Amino acid sequence: MQIYQLFNQLNNQKLTKLLTQTVAFGVSAIVLLSSTNANAAEQVVLKYGTFQGQVSIEELSQFTETGKTTPTLTAYLQAAQQDPAVARKALKAPIKADPAFLNNLLSSWAGPILVDQIGEVVHPPVGRLDQQALRSALSASIKQNGEVTLLGAIQNYPNTSVELEGDRLISVYERLSNLAELL
Repeated sequence: MQIYQLFNQLNNQKLTKLLTQTVAFGVSAIVLLSSTNANAAEQVVLKYGTFQGQVSIEELSQFTETGKTTPTLTAYLQAAQQDPAVARKALKAPIKADPAFLNNLLSSWAGPILVDQIGEVVHPPVGRLDQQALRSALSASIKQNGEVTLLGAIQNYPNTSVELEGDRLISVYERLSNLAELL
């Protein structure tokens, strides 16, 4: 009888260990799968002429959605002599249209022109503009909410860091606004 009890005890310990490992694996998988996209930008390098500073995507998104700035972002906007209201408007101004139409536009002869326009403001911190990366960021933005915004391009850019040319922000915003009126 003692051998039977010892055998049951060992089986229970093995079962408990197996269940513990399974639960730990499941929790780890859920955390990894539900976290933010590892291929999307997390940091933004703001550039205004020779001035340069980093903010997180979260800070920039909060600013764009609510108008509230963090102390870091406030300091950067002041140092760059940038009107926060104008910057906010430029980041969130949409080109709204049917998602299929916008994706077709990106695939047409006008696509590279649109991507180059946005690429003047949003691009990788080092090297040349990767048109395909920016096009995929724009397509992801379109799929999420049926519009193209500079913030959407930044949030979906397939790199951990992206550079935002603040001194070109307004001129590109105006060109995109003109394009949006034609659509």
